[in-house]
Amino acid sequence: MVPALQRRVAHRYVKTPAELAALVKRVAREPELAVDTEAASFHRFIDRIYLIQLSTRHETAVIDPLTVGDVSALGAVLADPAIEVVFHDADYDLRILDRDCGVRAHRVFDTRVAAHLLGEPAVGLAALLEKYVGVRLDKKYQRADWSRRPLPREMLDYAALDTQYLLPLRDRLRADLVAKGRLAWAEEEFQRLEGVRWTPPPANGDAAFRLKGARALSRRTLAVLQQLWHWRDGVAAELDRASFRVLSNEALVAVADAAPRDLEALKGIRGISERLLDQRGTAILDAIQRGLAVPERDLPRFPRGERHVKDPAFEHRVDRLKAVRNASAARLGLEPGVLCPKGTLEAVARAHPTSASGLGEIPELRRWQVEVLGEEFLRALQDQPSPR
Repeated sequence: MVPALQRRVAHRYVKTPAELAALVKRVAREPELAVDTEAASFHRFIDRIYLIQLSTRHETAVIDPLTVGDVSALGAVLADPAIEVVFHDADYDLRILDRDCGVRAHRVFDTRVAAHLLGEPAVGLAALLEKYVGVRLDKKYQRADWSRRPLPREMLDYAALDTQYLLPLRDRLRADLVAKGRLAWAEEEFQRLEGVRWTPPPANGDAAFRLKGARALSRRTLAVLQQLWHWRDGVAAELDRASFRVLSNEALVAVADAAPRDLEALKGIRGISERLLDQRGTAILDAIQRGLAVPERDLPRFPRGERHVKDPAFEHRVDRLKAVRNASAARLGLEPGVLCPKGTLEAVARAHPTSASGLGEIPELRRWQVEVLGEEFLRALQDQPSPR
């Protein structure tokens, strides 16, 4: 076991365009690169990439986009089909690299996906590195503020560790995928990741309704909650601070529910500190009054979920497919949801295919899932007894 954080991690801190150009020139000849990012959504209202970590088999670099500026040269390397780009849990990194830098990877290997397909019970990076590489990661900076500058050396070391051992981990997982005959499964999943892009949250609807407890509010207090939500977002944007650090979600709903009319009543609500009361109490009361002043005809309604007509035959098909899926998952040593998630089972039941070609036309169903489950799925859907 290597106690990784008990020694200084060897890495380059890349903070100028010239240093990035030199790094890109070196890594462009490598067959594999390990990549990770650090953002600060836990601390900042405007989330963005604050560090990009990159490792080859010979060196590790921590790139600072705040001082480097344009990192599009790195994007050209990651998009090179001759280079395999290794991530752990690639989906989020790929989305924010696309959003902030216009950077997209062409050939992806995701160690988290590989671990899922190998039936690993714990697929976090720390657990996998400890099991496969013998490196124990400290989680001290898991929720650190990566937007702060200057970054202490200890934080840079911590960031570098996220990619420094990722290529050896990739090697071990890939070998196990080959041994179990599941490399093709993983490669199909990796290929799908190449198309991941940043998508902004939908503009329609009100995010305030998604808060826990909002469903229990009346239409009037929902209007108050909307006004409080907009007030909080305005303050968070002004301070560039995560919204919940201005006022927690729980306190926001509690204030909306109580709709206090004065500072003394507001003070009695859990989550309202003396400091917040002094600095923002009047503004909070103003937001409450705006919600209380919304005309009756304009009061919001809590969005109703889509109602589905009960279809016993469809549900029966889903049950039969689930039984096949669960038995296969147990035989293969996989979590049922990894082998075939519920949404895919429902897509198959809805399409109700009668042939292998019909299975192949279901977009949610992977080719490897058709190979593993296809015949049994078709048998389960044939000559099924009518449900009562």
